[in-house]
Amino acid sequence: MGEDRVVVRDKTIYLAWVVALTATLGSLYFSEIRGFIPCELCWYQRILMYPLSIILGIAAFYSETRIKKYVLPFSIFGACVSLFHYLEQKVPGFAEIKPCTNGVPCNVQYINWFGFITIPFLALVAFILITILMILTRSETGVNPKSGS
Repeated sequence: MGEDRVVVRDKTIYLAWVVALTATLGSLYFSEIRGFIPCELCWYQRILMYPLSIILGIAAFYSETRIKKYVLPFSIFGACVSLFHYLEQKVPGFAEIKPCTNGVPCNVQYINWFGFITIPFLALVAFILITILMILTRSETGVNPKSGS
């Protein structure tokens, strides 16, 4: 059981990159292939997710674990924007805030799988997964966790 945790911790940056890449490709699929026009909050989420695909890809390639101090602000702020966007879609009281005044309204639900899975929900899950994986990432501090020195 303990060895499984070590294996997962060694792969957290790679797994976070896979999540970011999947979210980026999914976003491009919805807009470019399905023809869904992104609203203003969707663009903010894209601005926060797309660089993570590149940053985490480079970090995974070079096994760079010190990257989390750069990734966490993107993923945490992205989760906040996604949560706000999701609440605007699903909670009637949030619809009065209207952050999207031009173009596509932010409360449009292009997809609504199982009655609760929307595009902002998918982004929220991706940002939360990336945040958790970054928190679980081992830091290179020079301390050997097995020997305690």
